[in-house]
Amino acid sequence: MDMLLGKVIGSVWATQKEVGMENLKLMIVQPIDCDDNGVGIPVVAVDRIGAGVGEKVIVSRGNPARMLFPQKVVPIDAIIVGIVDSLEASSLEVGEH
Repeated sequence: MDMLLGKVIGSVWATQKEVGMENLKLMIVQPIDCDDNGVGIPVVAVDRIGAGVGEKVIVSRGNPARMLFPQKVVPIDAIIVGIVDSLEASSLEVGEH
């Protein structure tokens, strides 16, 4: 149950899907850090907002992802909830607070 920053690296085409997943676009998202470095294992995320390959996105995972479908139960664990236009982060050195 968390959110992550990621980059869309591909899409998944599946003609046969579980009930509740019809017409849902699936994208492969590589989690990244603020410096655009890949971290962790790529995830398959539902995309209802039209993200494209190469775009930075915000992904919600766990129960919050399923909450976006209040009328039906869907077997998803990750959903793209935003496309990042810009990102600004300052890094802390070890020992800084």
